[in-house]
Parts: sequence; C-alpha cells; structure tokens
Amino acid sequence: MEGLLEPSLYTIKAIIILDNDGERLVSKYYDDTYGSVREQRAFEKNVFNKTHKSDSEIALLDGLTVVYKGNVDLFFYVVGSTQENELMLMSVLSCLYDSVSILLRKNVEKRILLRNIDSVFLIIDEIVDGGVIMQVDGCHVLDQIVTRGDDIPLTEQTISQVFQSAREQIKWSLLK
Repeated sequence: MEGLLEPSLYTIKAIIILDNDGERLVSKYYDDTYGSVREQRAFEKNVFNKTHKSDSEIALLDGLTVVYKGNVDLFFYVVGSTQENELMLMSVLSCLYDSVSILLRKNVEKRILLRNIDSVFLIIDEIVDGGVIMQVDGCHVLDQIVTRGDDIPLTEQTISQVFQSAREQIKWSLLK
C-alpha cells in the first residue's frame, strides 16, 4: 500500500494550443513542473515533435500523459501526470475542442482563433481552474461565457460588445 498516491483534484498540469509549426498560440500551466518560459517552450517543442506526425491521441512524455487532437493548422493538448486517467484528460480535451469549435462556428483554424483569443482564454478558465477540472460540457462552458459578458454594465460596454452579446444570445436561443 506504500506505492499508492493520494487522490487529488489537481489533475491538469497544462493546456496548450500550438500552430502547425509548433509555435505557441495559447498555453496555461497549472503547476511549476515547467517554471520558466524557456522550460515551457522546450517542453512544447518536444511535445509537438513527438505528436504532430502521429495518428494516436495519447503520448507519454517526460513523465507526463499528453492527450491531443490536431485540426487543419492547430494542435490542442491537455497534459496531466502519468497517474491521471486518460479518459478524464480526453474529456477535458473534447470539451476544449468542442467549445472552441462552436465559438468559431466549426471553422477551427489559426487566423480565426487568434481573432477570438480572449474568448478562448475564457473557455480554458471555465473548463479548468488552477488545475482542477470544473466543467466538461462545451455548451455549458459557452453559456457561462455569454453570461459573463452580460455581467458587464451596459454603460461600460462598447457598441461592438453589446452587438456581440446580442448575437450570442440569439445564437444560443436558436441552438436550445
């Protein structure tokens, strides 16, 4: 019984989105495994080199479990320890990808993702908080983001924010 690890809610070590050249577009690290930006970039390069030509969805790398999904010119990664359940990591990855896909209207590519980078960071924050999985339902994540936009007083919103919020509310009412 000495070899068993204590269960923990802190299951996610990092969420990363890279382009098809292996360059970082989005990254969020939840522990100090890779404390400096240099270490993070080296890890990302290593992950990209091991996964970008592979057909599998799971890789064991540097003592970590990495689940990933590639699309047109983007690679989505969720990183956990080797003791983490791969299905749980995959559910986070699926939620991330589905949320981004819905947000970008099924047009998941680098140019459009960069245009909506603020919403992508909100999606990541809704899914994982400090390494703890908070949500794995993409529609619920997007509902929370739309609700957050409604919390800003109307007098402090720009015209484009008001129109964007109205468009999103109409879209969600049509989807439900």
